[in-house]
Amino acid sequence: MDNYQNIQNVNVELTARLGSVKKNVKDILQFGVGTIVELDKNADEPVTVYVNNVKYAEGEVVSIDENYGIRVTKVFSPSERKDD
Repeated sequence: MDNYQNIQNVNVELTARLGSVKKNVKDILQFGVGTIVELDKNADEPVTVYVNNVKYAEGEVVSIDENYGIRVTKVFSPSERKDD
């Protein structure tokens, strides 16, 4: 019996991280509609994909109808994966 058959229906959390930034509470309290928050990545850099908070892959943002998606361009080897 294929071992993968036992886990195929297990749910995992998939997250795409576009970038991040640290702000103090004073700055965050001033956010309003239209506020732009600059992230620590350039627009042309790959988006990191995490599975259960473990770095798994990276890719590029794509538009699918009226939704966003990620086109995977690299899957990290087990030795490259780490918790972030």
